[in-house]
Amino acid sequence: MIFDATNRDLLNKKLAELENRFQADVVFYLGHIHAGIVRPFRDLIEDLKKDATPKNKLVIILNTPGGQAEVVEKLVDIIRKHYTEVNFVIPDFAMSAGTIFCMSGDNIFMDYSSSLGPIDPQVWNGQQWVPALGYLDKVETLLQKERDGKLTKAEFLILQSQDLAMLSRCEQAKELTITLLKKWLVEYKFKDWHTHGTTPEKLGKPVTKEEKEARAQEIADLLGNNRKWHSHGRMIGIETLRRELKLKIEDFGDDGTSQPLIRSYNDLLTEYVARNNYPSFLHSRKFFF
Repeated sequence: MIFDATNRDLLNKKLAELENRFQADVVFYLGHIHAGIVRPFRDLIEDLKKDATPKNKLVIILNTPGGQAEVVEKLVDIIRKHYTEVNFVIPDFAMSAGTIFCMSGDNIFMDYSSSLGPIDPQVWNGQQWVPALGYLDKVETLLQKERDGKLTKAEFLILQSQDLAMLSRCEQAKELTITLLKKWLVEYKFKDWHTHGTTPEKLGKPVTKEEKEARAQEIADLLGNNRKWHSHGRMIGIETLRRELKLKIEDFGDDGTSQPLIRSYNDLLTEYVARNNYPSFLHSRKFFF
């Protein structure tokens, strides 16, 4: 259709402007993070690296409600095989596994309307995807009531019916999430954190690997604390991430050039995806799927 061809040309033009602005390859992804995207994502990245003068910097514009932590790990393996610097731009939201994905980046770009979410990986229960931490928290609540002698008969039946294999999968997903987040924060996000800049008694002193690991653990604990956020879908904004998690987040809203470029491209593409009812979408200068 002529209309779609015109839209595609306009999107490619806007993408080229973003690549020039960031001096990087730019990739857009919208949708759940699931095993089905690994192969097209790999092919997209490999196509970009076939250029005569391939870049070593990648920017991922990400819109996702979340997904599987195991798939995030594979996507990170792919991009870190080919790029030395990887940055994430969040125009709208990157929740759950999307937040984990962002923590593998060297930099995260948001503005006041962007959101990350609690790190609650999703696990398939045979019928639908369920938040692993929420599931574990509910079971722990019932176990605590049983220990306190306050478990009702109805609650006992619910507890008795729990699938132990499902509980094990949830526990494994939780441990994997924490392990990956800690590893990536230390290896990538904290790679240029050499001296203390906020703690008064440590100002100017070198940052040790142990201190980086401790900060990564603190961030993992906070993002994985359902009792703090109260909701799997809680949208955590840039100021909360900076203030409570002490994460360094770049604000593209401070840049009068980048913000309109990012928003006009993202808004046009998300509207295109919604109009065509696509469950997911990948876009690069060589890939439109």
